[in-house]
Amino acid sequence: MSIFLTGANGYVGGTVALRLINAGYAIRGLVRDEQKARHVQALGIEPVIGNLDDLALLAKEARAADGVIHTADSDHLGAVQTFIQALAGSGKPFLHTSGSSVIGDDAQGLAVNPAVFDEDSTFVVAASKQPRRDIELTVLGAAAQNIRAVVICPSSIYGTGTGVHTQSVQIPWLVTQAQESGVVRVVGTGVNRWSNVHIHDVAELYLLALQNAPAGAFYFVENGEASFLEIGQALTRRLKLEPLGFWSVEQATERWGYLHAHYTFGTNSRVTAKRARQELGWAPIHASVLEWIEQDMVL
Repeated sequence: MSIFLTGANGYVGGTVALRLINAGYAIRGLVRDEQKARHVQALGIEPVIGNLDDLALLAKEARAADGVIHTADSDHLGAVQTFIQALAGSGKPFLHTSGSSVIGDDAQGLAVNPAVFDEDSTFVVAASKQPRRDIELTVLGAAAQNIRAVVICPSSIYGTGTGVHTQSVQIPWLVTQAQESGVVRVVGTGVNRWSNVHIHDVAELYLLALQNAPAGAFYFVENGEASFLEIGQALTRRLKLEPLGFWSVEQATERWGYLHAHYTFGTNSRVTAKRARQELGWAPIHASVLEWIEQDMVL
């Protein structure tokens, strides 16, 4: 079975691709240039050089493949519309990757939101995240066009990936900032909480969803949660940097930009992967981001 996968050079896409290859799938992976093509080819991915704005290329690859997995950009509406048009009437799987910041608040690191969302919850979506939610709904609606359309919505992903790029965003960015400044810093007071999940468990869910998810399925992906205060404290111990420092959201914005300061590090994003466990039998094995930081994180 041949799968066309966007983001083959990325952290999520590369790890998913390798898991599928190990399960017997052939992967054609979208990459931007010849250098990235060489890197993914060395991992057993057949490279397709282009980008998400090459809509004719995306349509051609989607029609030729037995399924599409989109991991490159959750917010690229044109690519999503092109995949839906190309796959309409085919019955093929189309797995679209989103992210749980879609239901994030704007706590600025100063409060814990008691709301924990599952797939049946009524979503509360900030205006800046509504375009992402609209894309999710567009994908889910494509089930009516005889596409096995699925949205996979991971929480904060940690762990060492197996593709070309082995690091995620949140924790590695905190580590880099700490190594440069000598102080681990979190936004606000760091009491805001994120659900989290290990990259290998994420890849396993993609495999299960590709094989068994029904059309129109939406899956949160998590296995536990932690506050940024707890993450920051674990990092100070691992990096041997005391004490923990705190940034206002304005100070964090100077370093990471508005969206990352508010929604990557300052928000609450608490979810439960109820449907993946019940419907797909997904059984994640990595349970604690804090233990991973202190025992397994590669520096």
